[in-house]
Amino acid sequence: MKLLGGTRHVQYGTQVIDFELIFTERKTLGIHVYPDSTVVVHAPLGSDEDAITSLVLKRARWITQHQREFAQNAPESPLPLQHVSGEAYRYLGRQLRLKVIEGTVERVTLDGHYLLAEVRDPEDQAHSGELITRWFHRQAKRVFAERLAQCLPRVEAVGITPPEQLTICDMKTRWGSCSPKKRTLLNIRLIHVAPHLIDYVIVHELCHLKELNHSAAYYALLDKVMPDWRERREALNRAELR
Repeated sequence: MKLLGGTRHVQYGTQVIDFELIFTERKTLGIHVYPDSTVVVHAPLGSDEDAITSLVLKRARWITQHQREFAQNAPESPLPLQHVSGEAYRYLGRQLRLKVIEGTVERVTLDGHYLLAEVRDPEDQAHSGELITRWFHRQAKRVFAERLAQCLPRVEAVGITPPEQLTICDMKTRWGSCSPKKRTLLNIRLIHVAPHLIDYVIVHELCHLKELNHSAAYYALLDKVMPDWRERREALNRAELR
């Protein structure tokens, strides 16, 4: 079971550190810094929030150091992609480096900080690109379904039922969309950002099942089911998508 505690803040010198607090069934507290500089804290259910804040403050130097390293080492995104070893990708907020090797069984897997592509011909960049694209689509189908299931309890309490259709597509200017026929679309590029940012887009679109327009009633609904949506939106806008 997971309970979203929302966004919290600690003051570290002249810097404010924002972090997303998630309560979950675990024994220890974990702090994760993502490449987009967002900080997510997973805490045991029932943890004292003052103690959580104190621990985050004690780790503030470590947190800010990682944020600086991510900012300094953020890879440029060459266009077009060559699908060769050394290129940078992001998966659920993690920064990965592509490693293309020769293998008898063609597959794409995660290997630590690497996205490992085993192909029969490493020189066939187009084929490697097809395998990588298919891998990201498979992950998106699985992850988006899981995140949807996690988000549904938020909106079911206000009378919103699951969408009749969830479609994944590549959109250049939108993270998602929703139609009056209860068809929800999610941008495949969301697979590159941290899960709590995917949740923001899903909840944003689910709220449109009840309030189709961006009216005052819509934002009141969004405030009710996800009070920290503004912070998540800001983090999503800062995220790199490859």
